[in-house]
Amino acid sequence: MSRVVPVPGTSAFFAAAANADAAWFRCLDQNRRAAQNGNMNKSGNMTGAGGKRVRVIHPWPLRVTHWLNAVAIVMMIGSGWQIYDASPLFGFTFPPLITIGGWLGAAIAWHLAFMWLLVINGIAYFAWGAGSGHFKKFWPLSPRQILRELGLALTFRLKHETGMYNAVQRFLYVGVLFAGVVIVISGLGIWKPVQLWFFTDLCGGYFIARYVHFFAMTAIVGFVAIHVLLVLLVPKTLPPMLTGGRIET
Repeated sequence: MSRVVPVPGTSAFFAAAANADAAWFRCLDQNRRAAQNGNMNKSGNMTGAGGKRVRVIHPWPLRVTHWLNAVAIVMMIGSGWQIYDASPLFGFTFPPLITIGGWLGAAIAWHLAFMWLLVINGIAYFAWGAGSGHFKKFWPLSPRQILRELGLALTFRLKHETGMYNAVQRFLYVGVLFAGVVIVISGLGIWKPVQLWFFTDLCGGYFIARYVHFFAMTAIVGFVAIHVLLVLLVPKTLPPMLTGGRIET
């Protein structure tokens, strides 16, 4: 009778597969036991030491909309500066090196293309934020609290708590969301002043709408500059926006 010769490497393969199966079943058993003992919440997050709940710092909808918005904002600002240079409102123009499009027609094409990404992504963010309760993190907010923590921030004495927004951050986020709404409304009014006349009139007419659009853009650029500076000063805030991060509450 002929003897079956095993294929080289199969023993290691099946051993690894068996170990993986065992690890998987151990994980399932741990989750089952945790659920029975009340150590797992409805979203599937395990509790940490002392019965504390482990939650994600930045849920995936927030991370996805954040990075899509970052791309849209960069493209729209760069192309918007190129459009501005074709008919400046003030006595200056933006250097070609920091504009996108190269000429007016291409800049308008880029601007309109990423406008749709900004609008659709913004609607998704507002819908998720309202439905999930995310916007509750921005309140309450008082001028006294903002000024006090701004003073601490300017003297580098404001402590950063992982997963928490301080008053300055909440004020900036509310402000940039408002600026985002204004820049979309004024932009639509400039783009289609006849068909979307109500947006144009809301901004005070076509001529004034251009100024409204420009100053809303300036506010967003200022927010982006501060946002990037804070990330550079506190780099540990970046990884959670990429991976979600975990924190015990």
